[in-house]
Amino acid sequence: MAGRFAGKVALVTGASGVTGGAVARAYAGEGAAVLVAGRDEGRLAELVKTIEEDGGRASAFACDVTRSAEAATMVDAAVTRYGGLHVACNAAGIFGGFAPVADYDEDTWDQVLAVNLKGVFLSMKHEIAHMRAHGGGAIVNVASNVGAHWRLAGASAYAASKAAVSSLTRTAARDHIGDGVRINAVSPGPIDTPMSARPGETKEERDERMRDALPIGRVATPEEIAAAVLWLSAPESAFVVGHDHVIDGGATA
Repeated sequence: MAGRFAGKVALVTGASGVTGGAVARAYAGEGAAVLVAGRDEGRLAELVKTIEEDGGRASAFACDVTRSAEAATMVDAAVTRYGGLHVACNAAGIFGGFAPVADYDEDTWDQVLAVNLKGVFLSMKHEIAHMRAHGGGAIVNVASNVGAHWRLAGASAYAASKAAVSSLTRTAARDHIGDGVRINAVSPGPIDTPMSARPGETKEERDERMRDALPIGRVATPEEIAAAVLWLSAPESAFVVGHDHVIDGGATA
């Protein structure tokens, strides 16, 4: 399959989620062989089937990116199955619900920070280790406009974790651009996924709320976020290093 990533190998964490799945399909549609990683084996299998039906190449790898050994094995799987690793998108993340800081559940806090921050750190750690030893590569981390760019009452764990991903991305970018590994982030606003709806809210109710809440008047499609990820990991953005690309319909403009 021809495209910007023909002959390349891509890895996507959180691929069993809506946004990660869209990124994986986009990489495959541009010619990459894609390892799709996540916890939900059933959804990963469905994603692989969809990619293959569209003429792409993909395989699934079930893992927990909060565990270093599993993150390392994930990278090894991409290399073993496809012969290398050239681009990666770290999209694994959870929200954790709403509560004021004084009432926030400590176990939930630990879980959100483990997945959203430690999971990105461990994934990058092992992705970078391979890439710098094999000619370089590109990594895009999925942060959020909630955190470094905008605050949301009651979402302390999510905001803290995503702000940290933004900072971690820029630090890693400075650390490893000399190794040929180019690292950036995207910070989406609300996306057309279950995470953008309030508890008990229907899709229609959410869309009505967003018409007033966002300057653009709607949520993003997962494909719009995937397009930004692909640009940041493609050769045409070769001079972009340590950038946190906000995609939020004007919310933080």
